[in-house]
Amino acid sequence: MTAKASRSSDRKPLDPGAVTVGGAPEGYDATLLAEIAARANRPVIHIARDDRRAAAMAEALGVVARGLPLLRYPAWDCLPYDRVSPAPEIAAQRMATLALLAEGVDGPAVLLTTVNAAIQRAPARGTVLGASFAATVGRKVDLDALLG
Repeated sequence: MTAKASRSSDRKPLDPGAVTVGGAPEGYDATLLAEIAARANRPVIHIARDDRRAAAMAEALGVVARGLPLLRYPAWDCLPYDRVSPAPEIAAQRMATLALLAEGVDGPAVLLTTVNAAIQRAPARGTVLGASFAATVGRKVDLDALLG
């Protein structure tokens, strides 16, 4: 296993900042990721090679770090300008995750995504904040403000 800070050679692997981990045994990578998030006390990003590896990491994190919030940001399931629209579940998951990130996530969490999702364009934070709405039980909703 190698862990190195990509910003400065004098950083320790678990200090806040960019950390690259490679060659970790499968399963231990989830433990290490959860530890990094807990020590940093803020969200960390894990970019998986593909959907299968992202699902395996989510499953492993569910075992080793049950209480750690997991934010999933999947890639689109179709190409831009394709004749088919993206699956509504994927669009909803992407926007829900972007809305949570735009609002700000306090404490440790893992943003789990793939290479394809990470390189795709996303709306700006201000756009997401202006277009998102959270409904909770017992909270009053101003319909005029909601409808714009």
